[in-house]
Amino acid sequence: MDYAANSGLIEVNTAANVRKAFPVPTKKPMPAITPDKPPELMRAISIASIERQTRLLIEWQLLTVTRPAEASSARWDEIDLLDQTWTIPEGRMKMRRDHVIPLPPQALAILEEMKPTSKHRDYVFPSMKDPKQPMNSQTANAALKRMGFRGVLVAHGFRSIFSTAANSAGFDSDIIESALSHTEKNEVRRAYNRSNYLERRKVLMSWWTDTLEAAATGSTLANGVSSIRSKLAV
Repeated sequence: MDYAANSGLIEVNTAANVRKAFPVPTKKPMPAITPDKPPELMRAISIASIERQTRLLIEWQLLTVTRPAEASSARWDEIDLLDQTWTIPEGRMKMRRDHVIPLPPQALAILEEMKPTSKHRDYVFPSMKDPKQPMNSQTANAALKRMGFRGVLVAHGFRSIFSTAANSAGFDSDIIESALSHTEKNEVRRAYNRSNYLERRKVLMSWWTDTLEAAATGSTLANGVSSIRSKLAV
C-alpha cells in the first residue's frame, strides 16, 4: 500500500495506521521448570517412550543450550571432533554471527551414537521421513508434551534452566550470556568486547553437563561449584 501510494497508483494509503486497531502483543517468557527440577526432567527423558534419535536430540539441546532450530539443524560439517567444538555459522544464528560451542564428553558421546545413522549425511539429526532434511525443530516440544510437560516446559526453556542455574551458582554473567549467544545490550561495550570467552565457557559447560549427569544419577557434583569458579578465575 505504501508502494502504491508513492507510485501514484492510489491517492493515499488507507491502511497506514491499521496496526492501531489491534492490541499490542505481550511478550511472555517460554515455559521452563525451575533449576531444582532437572532430576525429574532427566528421569522422564530416560524412561520416555520416544524414538532414540529424538531422545538424543533433546539431550544434545540440553547439553549445548542452543535454540531448538539450531540444535535440530546441526550439520556434520559444523563439527570439529579434533578441537571438540561445534561452530554454527552466522546464517543459522538469531544474532547473525558465528557461534562456537565447546563440546563436553557427553555431547561427543551423542555424536558417536549418531554416527552410524547420519555420519554419511549432511545433518547430525536427519528427518526420519526425509533423511536429506533435518529433524523438525518442534520434535523435542512434541516429545516433552508426551512426557507430561505440556504447559510446563518447552525445549527453548532449557536455556532458561541453564541461565538460572549458572547465575545462581555464581558464574560470570558475561560467560553465561556468551554461552547463550546473547548480544551485549550496551552498544559501546558490544563494539569493544568481541571475546567469545571460549576457554572459560569450556569450564562452564563442563559444570553444566556434570550438573545434568548428577541430576540423572541422583549423585552430587564431584568438584563442587567453588572449585569450578576458581578455575574460571585463572
